[in-house]
Amino acid sequence: MFKVLVSDPISDLGIQQLNDAVDVTVDKKTGLKEDELIAIIGDYDALLVRSQTKVTERIMEAGKKLKVVGRAGVGVDNIDLEAATKRGIVVINAPDGNTIATCELTFAMMMSVARQIPQAYKKTVSGEWDRKTFVGVELRDKVLGIIGMGRIGSEVAKRAKVFGMEVIGYDPFLTEERAEKMGVKLGSVNEIAAQADFITVHTPLTAETRHIIGKAQFDLMKKGVRIINCARGGIVDEVALVEAINEGTVAGAAFDVFEEEPPAADHPFLNNPHIIVTPHLGASTIEAQENVAIDVSEEVLHILRDQPFKNAVNMPPVPANVLSKLQPYFDLGEKLGRFAGKLTESAVKEIIINYAGELVDVDTSPLTRHIIKGVLFNHLADEVNIVNAMHMAKLREINIVIQQATTSKTFTNLVSVTLKTKKEEKVVAGTLLSGYGKRIVQIDQYPVDISPEGNMLIISHNDKPGIIGRVGTLLGNNDVNIASMQVGRKDLGGSAIMVLTIDKEAPGTVLTALEQLPELIHVKAISL
Repeated sequence: MFKVLVSDPISDLGIQQLNDAVDVTVDKKTGLKEDELIAIIGDYDALLVRSQTKVTERIMEAGKKLKVVGRAGVGVDNIDLEAATKRGIVVINAPDGNTIATCELTFAMMMSVARQIPQAYKKTVSGEWDRKTFVGVELRDKVLGIIGMGRIGSEVAKRAKVFGMEVIGYDPFLTEERAEKMGVKLGSVNEIAAQADFITVHTPLTAETRHIIGKAQFDLMKKGVRIINCARGGIVDEVALVEAINEGTVAGAAFDVFEEEPPAADHPFLNNPHIIVTPHLGASTIEAQENVAIDVSEEVLHILRDQPFKNAVNMPPVPANVLSKLQPYFDLGEKLGRFAGKLTESAVKEIIINYAGELVDVDTSPLTRHIIKGVLFNHLADEVNIVNAMHMAKLREINIVIQQATTSKTFTNLVSVTLKTKKEEKVVAGTLLSGYGKRIVQIDQYPVDISPEGNMLIISHNDKPGIIGRVGTLLGNNDVNIASMQVGRKDLGGSAIMVLTIDKEAPGTVLTALEQLPELIHVKAISL
């Protein structure tokens, strides 16, 4: 018999399949302090939590029989993933359970901001019968821009089509073919800003998506646009939004999330008559709460019974002999994936990974997962991990090709990552050098030797005298210090690449100024 402990309030319906299982006994003991949980966890094979229980390293040390920790929800910040991984404990969550709940809230917010329903309600119950003030707009024949076409964004697109809306979608992994299947027009963030009547965001919050709608995008928008955010605070620049409302560009906004939660009492959203706010209710439906518990309960059963499972957020057990050979390459592989992903300008259609040298003698699938995670991480952040990376790539119709070569011309072991899009092909290769650690040794056709760490500028240019000096002078004049520099070229006077590591991120104004220098073709800022 397997024993499962439920330490947070979860509905009986959500864990019904655990209660019904003939090989499982379930105990519900909520509100336990850490020491109280430590005292009893040694008897249990599985622990099921929501957000209240903090699953610490001490708890997992005491859980000698513990095989799995299930989080009935999405976020796992209350679980020590590193401690779980070291002990071979699988941590699972339920990323799909709140999809419909958040999608429907998005439409509720869209309808509310279109018809000013909360404002009209407030005035009516106060005793005023005011029909003239609240003249709204219809959704039919309007352009909806969706930034983020993952699970939730795709569901929003389906419903928008039924409402008779034209949908423009942006997602770094959305190809024209997939967009066409969904009946969605593929567009950039700026194209959405310029064309949409309604804009809704459904991306994780990452360095790339933070303030993805900011002043520059508001300046492109047509008068009367409406903004909805039921995803994460910080995706839309809150200060710039208030300015756009005051200037008359944005007619209204509806936000379920804030950059800081709960918001301060003087937050400008809270007293603006054109902004509707709710307290992060995206997953707050009876069905969603039950669905995440049902999903996690099913996964817990699979793990206890040694059956295939999904939605794990940490690394599954790897044979010790394989792990010892591959572990030094895990961080290199992830950095190569992230680096390559940051070089691409359009949706990735294919990822080609080539292993050369001694790596061909072991099962490299765990390393492949790290590389795929790195490629997807730039836009998916914590939604992607080394267990679900392959599944996430499949959902985005990204083809993955693994190649092997028994020898490498220059290095004992070489890992090459090639990303193919409809418009371009980017190649990054790396290795581990004794005494030097992780190194990137190739970018596209150019040989380089750089450490994949920190802030970098990748500058494509023509190989002409004086370019290095002009770049250094411009950066120095803008207080950007160069830590190291690499130049790669194939032919004298031909195309070349300059890789600079710098002490801090270069401001956008500096990148623009660099691109205006003679003989410079393209400048890309990368932070790892």
